[in-house]
Amino acid sequence: MYEDQNLVCEDCGKEFVFSAGEQEFYAQKGLVNVPKRCPDCRKARKHKSKRKLYDATCSACGAATKVPFKPIEGKEVFCKECFAKRSEE
Repeated sequence: MYEDQNLVCEDCGKEFVFSAGEQEFYAQKGLVNVPKRCPDCRKARKHKSKRKLYDATCSACGAATKVPFKPIEGKEVFCKECFAKRSEE
């Protein structure tokens, strides 16, 4: 049903194979676009895009926590647990 495809990476320009097995996996997950980057460039891009986390103190329970944004003085910041409790209310 699927056949291996030779694609060219848009980042490094190297040719890579989009295998029949990968195509089947993409189809099962509902993904319709073929990859634009080779596996090495995909890995490098994923590693590079990791978010920076900032240290903060939860405004509700006082626990030390990390948040994906720079806390602003005077604004409340909540740990994961307290944030979830507030969302349920």
